[in-house]
Amino acid sequence: MAYSWKRNLVVLWIGCFLVSMAYSVSIPFMSIFLQNDLGVNDHLEVWTGTIFAITFLTSSLIAPFWGSLADKYGRKPMMLRAGICLAGAYFLYFIVQNPYELFAARMLEGLLAGYIPSAIAIVATNTPEKQVGYALGIMSTSNAAASVIGPLAGGVVSHFIGPRETFAFAGAMVLVAFVIALLWVREPSFQKSGAKRSSVVQDLKAAAANRSLMSALFIVFVTSTSIMILEPLITIYVLKLGVDQSSASLKAGVIFSAVGIATLIAAPRWGKIGPKIGYEKVLFIGLLGGGLGNLLQILFHNVIGFGLLRFGYGLFFAAVFPALNAYIAMHTAPDFRSRAFSLNQTANQLGLLLGPLVGGALAAQFSITLVFAVNGCMLLLVALLLKTPKMALLSGNVRAEEKSSL
Repeated sequence: MAYSWKRNLVVLWIGCFLVSMAYSVSIPFMSIFLQNDLGVNDHLEVWTGTIFAITFLTSSLIAPFWGSLADKYGRKPMMLRAGICLAGAYFLYFIVQNPYELFAARMLEGLLAGYIPSAIAIVATNTPEKQVGYALGIMSTSNAAASVIGPLAGGVVSHFIGPRETFAFAGAMVLVAFVIALLWVREPSFQKSGAKRSSVVQDLKAAAANRSLMSALFIVFVTSTSIMILEPLITIYVLKLGVDQSSASLKAGVIFSAVGIATLIAAPRWGKIGPKIGYEKVLFIGLLGGGLGNLLQILFHNVIGFGLLRFGYGLFFAAVFPALNAYIAMHTAPDFRSRAFSLNQTANQLGLLLGPLVGGALAAQFSITLVFAVNGCMLLLVALLLKTPKMALLSGNVRAEEKSSL
């Protein structure tokens, strides 16, 4: 079968969509599963938070190891490994009988997952340079689409077949993602290296020597933290805007979906703009818009205005992750790229882990309004730091940095 980067993009988009859907369909109902199926009535919030966090923690720690293997043996084999292991983890959720077994299964998932980072690395490495930004923008919409459709579909599926069976349904979706990748994804640019695989410590040293990569990883960490600082608080904030308890979940779901819909609309367009004006400028605009969007949310005290502003925030913030992914691809050598994207996953997972802890602590001690203010100022500060010489992503000597990553 002749290689086509467009076919690769379509197949990988579908695979990432299915993997993201599996998460969106099942994981939001984990607390219900813990209570109703596993009999957790005491300290339910603690159990839920711990079981969520352990996957992020183990994934962040192991990601550089998988990235190193991917650069030596190929991104596709690592993606297939992650796909079959992730499907297995969901089927383990289906059969667990107590919260300790569920905790172990979640830990195992974190240690063995990595389908989406591998897919992004394949797209970034096997797409013509002029099309990389567009392709990565398209890839980012897979998660956005799943975040819009997944919770609604998950609610329907969970209602009709039950939370436990929903995990089996999610596992089947991931298994489909594995099969289509096995059959139709090609990785023509990869040449197996006979060199000895580098250690994680060596990879970290090489990454630390690449200032552009480290700046990008710092921004990934900040932006992931920014998202998760607010996400657990949105439903609570909707209630504080005066919405009836009976309709709060529905209206909060619509507001969550507004950001996903905005990402679906804007991300491919930002991907096309990036090569024309530069990914650094696109990133700056995205961070600036995201920061101002958070600050303006303080001024809206009705749910319609809040929802519209979240949609506008999504239109700008949709620029951030495609620009970062394209930038990482452009500023790392091809044979270091999987390790770079694995470090990207580590930064992202650490942000996902830290964000809810920071947001919850700030909201408990002060108010959700202050969380919006802190979040907005944090994004604006990073945007301004991009314009300073010490933090500037554009080093002026990309080739030297690429050599330091070999």
